[in-house]
Amino acid sequence: MTSTTEGTRELLLSRIRDVQDYPKPGVLFKDITPLLADPKAFAALTDMLAELCVRHGATKVVGLEARGFILAAPVAVRAGLGFVPVRKAGKLPGATLSQAYELEYGTAEIEIHAEDLSADDRIMVIDDVLATGGTAEASLELIRRAGAEVAGVAVLMELGFLPGRARLEQGLRGAPLEVLITV
Repeated sequence: MTSTTEGTRELLLSRIRDVQDYPKPGVLFKDITPLLADPKAFAALTDMLAELCVRHGATKVVGLEARGFILAAPVAVRAGLGFVPVRKAGKLPGATLSQAYELEYGTAEIEIHAEDLSADDRIMVIDDVLATGGTAEASLELIRRAGAEVAGVAVLMELGFLPGRARLEQGLRGAPLEVLITV
């Protein structure tokens, strides 16, 4: 790892604010809005993620709702790639593919416009946080069902005390998981 990369990671980490007891008592929320508000930090993050897209041969970027959109759209522009949103069920017009997945207490469902992906596409999935891995795992299934290949998953931060990495391992099928910061 270069000192520039380490310096960039330190910059990003310094712009992530801890919020105690949010959204409920006992939870320490990692707020990335200060990072987004700092143009130098946001540009550095965008550059790092765009470089990962290029390195792994992505042809399109998928952003996971909702903060993944904020990160993935500028990354796609910077890397010269298309952007495809993965949304919560019922938010996309027209024909979609959907994927249900298990949450800690219940289930959720995400959707994608299948026509936005093709067999020639290599998709980099981008999100802000890898926690339990459910949404990212479901997105990999959606991408493959749409006929595209997974280039990898890239996240700003991994909550290392949660099982997201282990849950994603099988779904990645050898594609890389790129984590900029582990907390």
